Amino acid sequence: MILSQTAVYALRAMLHLAERPDEQPVRVDDIASALEVPRNYLSKILHVLARRGLLRSTRGPGGGFSLADSSGRTTVLEVAGHFDDMDRERCLLGRPECRDDDPCPAHGQWKEVAAALHAFFRNTTIADLARRTTPNRPRHQPEAD
Repeated sequence: MILSQTAVYALRAMLHLAERPDEQPVRVDDIASALEVPRNYLSKILHVLARRGLLRSTRGPGGGFSLADSSGRTTVLEVAGHFDDMDRERCLLGRPECRDDDPCPAHGQWKEVAAALHAFFRNTTIADLARRTTPNRPRHQPEAD
């Protein structure tokens, strides 16, 4: 897997909030139920995102979480980067160092793929993902071919 489960849950929660027609706060229980993820685990993730300024957290009746940037311009990298080390390129074969002058057998091809992945993470916003969501397909399952 490219991203940790935590980063995936964070992205799915951000996308869920971006797809809502209003900007009203959504309770953790409601998000967890909609995404079918563990409530307590999701709560911790949402609080991290709120502390980092990506979500707003509102307490009390009618409280919950909403996007801090309602335009959805937050990037995948900004969300996932709080949970995964996205700054360094990793060797596909797990070597501690993999460079052009000391490459692993997969380095040449993997370097291009890793650069494309990083560009996707850096350039794709939550709004981009929300526009690509199909209404009649569950958000967490891949499309059938």
